[in-house]
Amino acid sequence: MPVPRARQIVLAAAERRRLKQLAYSHTAPYQQVIRVRIVLDAAHGYSNAKISRRRKVSIDTIRLWRGRYADEGMKGLADRPRSGRPPKFTPIQVAEIKALACQLPAETGVPLSRWSCLDLAREVIARGIAPAISASTVRRILAADALKPWQHQSWIFVRDPDFAAKASRVLDLYARIWDGHPLSDDEYVISADEKTSIQARCRCHPTLPPAKSRMMRVNHDYKRGGALAYLAAYDVHQAHVMGRCSPRTGIVPFTELVDQVMTQEPFRALLTTMTEEQDPAIRDEPKGPNAP
Repeated sequence: MPVPRARQIVLAAAERRRLKQLAYSHTAPYQQVIRVRIVLDAAHGYSNAKISRRRKVSIDTIRLWRGRYADEGMKGLADRPRSGRPPKFTPIQVAEIKALACQLPAETGVPLSRWSCLDLAREVIARGIAPAISASTVRRILAADALKPWQHQSWIFVRDPDFAAKASRVLDLYARIWDGHPLSDDEYVISADEKTSIQARCRCHPTLPPAKSRMMRVNHDYKRGGALAYLAAYDVHQAHVMGRCSPRTGIVPFTELVDQVMTQEPFRALLTTMTEEQDPAIRDEPKGPNAP
């Protein structure tokens, strides 16, 4: 019988560069590196026997990957899909495990606030769903459906019966609407709030910036400066924040925040105009450097 000729491999410049990068990669899987080197040797014109001696693999392996690359390119160097090990748990068991994870522990009589994979594995065995199962197996089953019972998200019930009416007024202001009428250019929306109990700490030694072969260094020791409150006013439509720190909260710090806001433009000019409109005597007072 005639001996089958080796498949000819002809590489474009871009293909050759890509294969060479993989052939000398220190992070690519070893099997992929060997397959790429086989293809490069074949493109160089080496026979299967010579490639076998160079790479210390059998000739059948050389024929396999040489032929796959000739037919499919880079996709041919990947492993074929395999059936893998037969599943250990039936679809019914998997569904029951997922259903158990979707129940609150209190509903099943378990004294827990929420499930962990280990707790679920124990409960699965206790209920006879499966004779044995590990926490890692439970984690893989739940990950297949993006179920993570160990995570939770807080939320609250709306208890105010007038919530819709109050919320609509706030949302209208964000949309520059008040009582059904759009706001004018000299009308502004400011939202104010406070953040309490912020720990004021300072490092005992200065932080060193990153340098050559060294990341930034932060000293572990620090001194406590007490707790502060941060009060801030947000100009909604100008995206501008005005804030200040205070040792405590209350009407006095809030009044100081209001004064800080109203002494800045454009609020200062607006406040002056409003004051003059309310008190004509102020409007008629002489203004200038020589005014008494």
